Order: sequence, then structure tokens, then C-alpha cells
Amino acid sequence: MLKVGIIGASGYTGVELARILSTHPEVELTVATSRQYAGKPLSEVFPNLRKRVDLVCQNLGPEELVDRADFFFAAVPHKTAMDLVPILLKAGKKVVDLSADFRIRDPAVYEEWYQPHSSAEFIEEAVYGLPELYRDQVKGARLTANPGCYPTSITLGLAPLLREGLIDPAGLIIDSKSGTSGAGRSAAVGTLFCEVTDGFRAYKVGGDHRHIPEIEQELSVLAGMPVTISFTPHLLPISRGILSTMYAPLNNEISTTTEAEIQELYEQTYADEPFVRVCPAGSFPVTQHVRGSNCCDIGIKVDARTNRIIVMSAIDNIVKGASGQAVQNMNLMNGFKETCGLMGAPFFP
Repeated sequence: MLKVGIIGASGYTGVELARILSTHPEVELTVATSRQYAGKPLSEVFPNLRKRVDLVCQNLGPEELVDRADFFFAAVPHKTAMDLVPILLKAGKKVVDLSADFRIRDPAVYEEWYQPHSSAEFIEEAVYGLPELYRDQVKGARLTANPGCYPTSITLGLAPLLREGLIDPAGLIIDSKSGTSGAGRSAAVGTLFCEVTDGFRAYKVGGDHRHIPEIEQELSVLAGMPVTISFTPHLLPISRGILSTMYAPLNNEISTTTEAEIQELYEQTYADEPFVRVCPAGSFPVTQHVRGSNCCDIGIKVDARTNRIIVMSAIDNIVKGASGQAVQNMNLMNGFKETCGLMGAPFFP
């Protein structure tokens, strides 16, 4: 059994990790940290874990953690991770980092959008943990940078088109809508019930969202050229789920490609992917149909009148957008079956 620790267990990604790992047949959850809830059972902080997880939250430094587990999930904010992860790596541990600290390959770009990086020497070895694109690299990694939730839904949605050069990336417009859990568990006026329910609003409008450089980085790799996007995130009055809608002009040089051919391209691309489900022609993703699962549902529609393709992608932002994908990466990094612990069907209704 692999001994696993969760650093930062008191947030939504932390509790989701604990929930998934509690039934994982190959691991033993041996430590969970939280400064806020130190000394309290994790199942008292999150009663959904009663009779599933019996750990008590501890406030431990990285030097104290290294003897408690062999594999760690760093479910902590950016800046915190960059100081913590190198200590774990130097102690011979493997890590999946759920923050943004090791996702951006260019340290200068990271520092432009976040803050100075204290461990930039580890960025080059970090593998971007989107298994559908980087599976072989993840298998050999000791540090995997778990992707952000918006970038996961967007990159999986656009990958087949960009690889085949079927769209003009210069015209990409992306709207994404997320449940309020994407803002984290800390109390804030903007995510209070009365502020969110019965409403729908955009935020970080005009190129301000910190996921933009990560999205552009991965789309540029797929396109083989620099990609700049127009991206507007929105807040939905639901607890979990992301629906990304992407509008892209079809490449005029390949404009004879039909919707049926593009549908077939998506089905072939993701035929062997256990967690990507291409919707049948004429049907589209719904957030309720991926809730609680590690699935990404994708649907496409060609708008012949405007010569654009519309791609829709739905994930659960806490599972495939965070903790589920982190466990998927852990499985790959340790030689487990990739789907281990993650094949539960989505919750519905």
C-alpha cells in the first residue's frame, strides 16, 4: 500500500482527495494537514467522511511530513507550494501539486501573472498533468503540476482541432461558466448564498484571469504556434461544475471539412480515453451529467452561416478539474491502473 499525505486537507480539493482516496484499493491515507483545524478529526470538519476517514488534522511543517508518507498531494495556494514542494522532492518523495506554482513553463510568465518564484529551478522538471496529452511523461515524473479547472475543460475541448489545423487559433473566443466551489472555501462576500443564488455574472473580464497564460501555453503547444485567446469566466449559482463554450473560425484552407468528419475526429481521438466522453452528434454536454465524476464530456456543432465551430466541454471542477485528475496522475506516477478509484458514475440528479 502506498502511504499518501494530503497537505491542505481543509479546502474543497482536500476533502475531495480524501473522499476519493478513502476507497482507493492501492493507497493508505496516513496524514492530512490543516493549520485551521489542527487537532480535529477530518470527519468532524467534513461530516461526509464519517466512518470513511479517521485521520486527525495536524499542523506539520514539511520536514515533519517527510516520514509520514511516500507520496504527497499539495492542495495549498500558490506561493505556499513553491516553498514546500522542493523539500519533499529532496527527501525522495513524489508530489502532485494542485497549485499554479509549477504549471507555467516560463518563470517570467509565471511572475508576470502571480509573484516572484522561489523555486524556479524545479519548473523545468515538472510535468503538466493532463494525462490525455502527457500520459507518458506523467508516468516517469516525480513532480506533476496538476492543471487548473478551466484549462482542463478548454484544452481537452480544443485539442483535436488544433492538432489537425482545422481552426484559425487567432479567432478563438472562450466563455467558461463555473460553480462557486471554484472560488475555494474561504468566506467571501462574492460567494455568499444571497450574492450568488438566482444570479449569473461574469468576472475577471478583459483578460484578467490567471488561468489565461496556462490555457495559452497548452493551446500553443497543440497549435505549433503562439495562441492568444479572448477568455471570459462566469460564476454559476451551483456548487460544482464547469461548462466551457469555445468559438473558433474554421480554417479556410480546409473549409470543406464537414461536421460529421469533425465528429468522427473527436470520437477517434478520445476512443481509448477512459474519462473523455464525446457526446453523440446533435447532443451537447450538461454539467449535471459529469457531477462527482472524473469525466469530461465534449460536444461539437458547426455553424455554417458564420464558418465557425462551437465546442462545448463539461467537467466537475473539483474532480476532473482538480482532485480526481490529481489521483489519475498519482495512479500513473506509481504504476497503478490509471482508472483506479475513479470509475464511479456521475451523480444524478
